Amino acid sequence: MDLFNYSRRETSVVHVGNVEVGGSNPVRVQSMTNTATQDTEACVEQAKRIIDAGADYVRLTTQGIKEAENLRNINAELRKQGYLNPLVADVHFTPKVADVAALYAEKVRINPGNYLDAPRTFKQVDYTDEEYAVELQKIRERLVEFLAICKENHTAIRIGVNHGSLSDRIMTRYGDTPEGMVESCMEFLRVCVAQDFSDVVISIKASNTVIMVRTVRLLVDVMEKEGMKFPIHLGVTEAGDGEDGRIKSALGTGTLLADGYGDTIRVSLSEEPELEIPVARKIVDYIAQRADHPYIPGVTNDSFNFLSPVKRETTSIRNIGGDNVPVVVAERLDGKFETNDQFMPDYIYAAKSIPTTLENGPDYIVDADVWAEEKEKFEAAGKKCWPAFSHNQLYAVGACQAELKFLFIPFMALTDEAVACLKAHPEIVILSQSNHPNRIGEHRALVHQLMNEGLKNPVIFFQHYSENDVENLQVKSAIDMGALILDGLCDGIFLYNQGTLTHAQVDATAFGILQAGRVRTSKTEYISCPGCGRTLFSLQSTIARVKAATSHLKGLKIGIMGCIVNGPGEMADADYGYVGAGRGKISLYKQKECIEKNIPEEEAVDKLIALIKANGDYHEEEK
Repeated sequence: MDLFNYSRRETSVVHVGNVEVGGSNPVRVQSMTNTATQDTEACVEQAKRIIDAGADYVRLTTQGIKEAENLRNINAELRKQGYLNPLVADVHFTPKVADVAALYAEKVRINPGNYLDAPRTFKQVDYTDEEYAVELQKIRERLVEFLAICKENHTAIRIGVNHGSLSDRIMTRYGDTPEGMVESCMEFLRVCVAQDFSDVVISIKASNTVIMVRTVRLLVDVMEKEGMKFPIHLGVTEAGDGEDGRIKSALGTGTLLADGYGDTIRVSLSEEPELEIPVARKIVDYIAQRADHPYIPGVTNDSFNFLSPVKRETTSIRNIGGDNVPVVVAERLDGKFETNDQFMPDYIYAAKSIPTTLENGPDYIVDADVWAEEKEKFEAAGKKCWPAFSHNQLYAVGACQAELKFLFIPFMALTDEAVACLKAHPEIVILSQSNHPNRIGEHRALVHQLMNEGLKNPVIFFQHYSENDVENLQVKSAIDMGALILDGLCDGIFLYNQGTLTHAQVDATAFGILQAGRVRTSKTEYISCPGCGRTLFSLQSTIARVKAATSHLKGLKIGIMGCIVNGPGEMADADYGYVGAGRGKISLYKQKECIEKNIPEEEAVDKLIALIKANGDYHEEEK
């Protein structure tokens, strides 16, 4: 694995109808219908909108035999109207449904967590080695039958592991861990290899980006050791909607694509499915720009663990580095201060002069050549101000008596002179710069060189953009920061955008990225599924109502799930859960425990708020 230079992982080619995936094929994009699969007309019309938006594949839920059989009608009608894109059947709980779906879909997704194992119950069940082996043999025998049907009908499969639906059997041996998710997948892959069945795509998903990235990295490592090169489908499951869904999806999926992993992706938004496709295309296209980039001569630090990274040890300088959460630096070079109090930057970079408006809260950063003069003005206004040096000003660092100093420096300027300066001045916080097509690689290279030199100066990543569309900024910056955060290298983020976006939009994006990377919480987190034919209530309107009532509860995680497939499991680390239990019926959870079942949908949001209040986690919104 080359941490610094981008190239795609070599994979086998899988035949999915007329659209191959893997090998040298482009990264494929897909979405999933949220209409009832027995409603042919509704599914066809929505599939057409998804395909028209640019999707390569369309997935449909098949919760029963009737839904699986109706794929024949949906497929035929789409072909009749000139839409030839492959259809993917999504199967849970019933192997016979997968058998039928394989007759009418070009690919069938099965979930190892519930294909034959009993659904996850969160109960501690003990298996002896003999009992475990017996259950595994049952899976092998049943899976072989399914693979025979797929061979006969030239149907590809996706082995789709979800963090939220690991079986109790796997849980007893491996716990709720990346290792358990990988083994759940490998059990099925080994059967495919033994049966010489190669049209297999793998997905291994979670709503937690840390778990998702670590699990896929581990899976690739295990597959490589066993000589497997199956393509991978990527996605952050239950990513949510709006900016949160886009940032979380771009951060998790983009990190893995930047590592070279991933042959097809889905962005799972709690919105209309066709809206997922443009976001997915932006992610894929942004990553593709770094192909054949100029070589980055980075050297990996021996202590770095790519499969299970830990936070880099850094010196604590005021509120930066050490055990502090990553800081947010923002610019106000236009003198304007338009900031949401919820997303107040920790530092404001003001370049060469004091802004006309000073905000309570942040410290300020000014260029070192005017620091002595401007410092007095800031102090007169009751504000702290710190100097920022360029890498061409190393000669002046020693003469400056500030207890905190910033140094703008790119990887290629990290010379012996710069290293000596950093060793002599542990009070320097590095602002890592990159204009490289693969800026992740250059930022990584800089931090690894610091580690190789034994330096513990904190690093804030300076990311420069010129975006006028906020979604573009969210997607690009989340991709650029994802690997740096999840590798444990980030002590702060500085998004500098020269487009027309407001400061408040840029600040919110920075805080959203840190939250998506699970390193700093600034708002309520919603774990919400994108909806499918299994969804048992109006998902989008429900999310809007829950958000309206709870968005001010900073730090809470709330799960909003359409059905039980991943519901209790994927939101297992959520504080509260709202899960479809039946048509128009909702069950409420406190973490993994179901508190109340089958609540009428019209009462459920109020009862969720009552549950949060009863546990002391609710406060009224400040006006």
